[in-house]
Order: sequence, then structure tokens, then C-alpha cells
Amino acid sequence: MGRFALVTVVLLVGLAAVACSSGPPAPVDAQAYLKSVLDHRAVKDKTFREEPEPIPVEKRETLLPLRYYPPDASYTAPAELKLANQRPVFEMPTSTGKLRRMERVGVLEFSLKGQPMSLAAFVEEGQALENLFVPFADLTTGKETYPAGRYLDIHPTSTGLYTIDFNMAYNPTCAYNETYDCPFPPASNRLKVEIRAGEKAPGS
Repeated sequence: MGRFALVTVVLLVGLAAVACSSGPPAPVDAQAYLKSVLDHRAVKDKTFREEPEPIPVEKRETLLPLRYYPPDASYTAPAELKLANQRPVFEMPTSTGKLRRMERVGVLEFSLKGQPMSLAAFVEEGQALENLFVPFADLTTGKETYPAGRYLDIHPTSTGLYTIDFNMAYNPTCAYNETYDCPFPPASNRLKVEIRAGEKAPGS
């Protein structure tokens, strides 16, 4: 497991208690949802400030707290995962010039603000289906958000029904530390809309 994956696992364990981006949507209590998003962000800031990685100590005063769009429940949507008959392997380019071998599990289909959309979901080659990796770019990429795109992590469900929550979109670790090896979103995951939710580019 690479350094990128290790940091992702640490964050998923630490944040699971305060935010979840899988399963069919429950009735929304606006205040409870707002609190869950803000709690998630506070826990991530605390983790990044206290753990040795991914943000180098000398960059923490500049990069923390992380920058976000205000929470916006309109950037959440129910989604259905259309599983592939097979899990084709893709060599996904990364920030260090290497290729990361990823299996495409299927495609998440959803509608956001009245527009039908889809995002391919991946796992690393040979990995069990424990967490769906969904890299994406949108029309804010390279402007308000990190130029290499952003990520969603979604836990599989037994029903095939999920919630896409772009308020949980986060930057690759290479946004804070260029020594990390971070996959770039494939062409299929480049949305033709602005996703003004989730994490902004560092320092923006």
C-alpha cells in the first residue's frame, strides 16, 4: 500500500464517526447536516495538524485550516452504482509521472441540480471492494479548486444505492506535499459543470 493509500485509510478511520458518504439518503435535518460537515472538517484539520503526514510541519501555518466552500446540501444526490460485468484495469497517470493500476468497479449514475451525470468508481488493482475511489474534475478545477482534481471516497452498500456528497470532496495529498503519488481523474470523470462544494485549492 502506497503513502497516498495509507493516509486515506487513516483519515477514513478517524472521520467515519462524524461523516458518511454512502447508503441511500436519509431524511435531512438541515442543522444536523451542517454540523456533520463542519465536524468532519474540524476533525480533518486536527488530524493534519497533529499527524506527521501529509502536511510538512513548515507548511502547516500556511495551509491550515484547510479552505472550503460553505456546506451546501444541494450538492448531494442519490446515486445508483451500475456494476461492470468485469473490472477492467486502467493505468491511471499520477502526479509523480508513475502509472497507478486501478480497476473500474462500475459507474455511479445520478442527477445534480436537474442534470444527469455519471462518475466511474475504482479500487486499486487486486483490492477488495471496501471503498470506492472516485476521482473527478469539474469547471472549478484549476481556478478555485486544485488543478489536478479532487476525490470522493464512498463505502459500498449491499443495495447498490448511494449518496454522492460533493461537500465531502477533498484534495489529493499531493496538493500539500509533492512527494505523494496521486492519481489524476480519467476523462470519464471530468464533469462539465462547476462543483462549488467541498475543498478548495490550498491557500485560495
